[in-house]
Amino acid sequence: MIRVLFVCLGNICRSPMAEAVLRDKVRKAGAGDRIQVDSAGTGDWHTGDLPHFGTRKILKEAGISFNGIHARTVVPEDLVQFDRIIAMDRNNERDLLQLAGNNQQFRYKISRFMQLLNDSGGSDVPDPYYTGRFDTVYQLIDKGTDELLRILVHR
Repeated sequence: MIRVLFVCLGNICRSPMAEAVLRDKVRKAGAGDRIQVDSAGTGDWHTGDLPHFGTRKILKEAGISFNGIHARTVVPEDLVQFDRIIAMDRNNERDLLQLAGNNQQFRYKISRFMQLLNDSGGSDVPDPYYTGRFDTVYQLIDKGTDELLRILVHR
């Protein structure tokens, strides 16, 4: 089983969108028995909340379920349980690396989402909580999760 964790700031916009989109693609690819997907936030402001209205709206428009997705905070145990931990921006990545400390095994699992789109220049997935651009974020996540699924299925 390959376990993937998406991480953003509050776990109500970007990471739950990525979780729902990848889950949908995994299901359609018949890989649900091999790939498990979850999401979390580095902050605890929204713990227990549903995804943001804008995230729910864009997922509904795309016909993607967000059932069972509620905000939670990333915890140290996530570094053990997950094989790939994907940060939506540099600040999330920094927080995750800080949580990992000097443990190279944990640090190796952490990457940034935009690297899936061959963006080594340090771009972030913009936070639609502030920008309101849920459509732009969905397009990035849709493309990036296509690449991630390809990598995971052919692993």
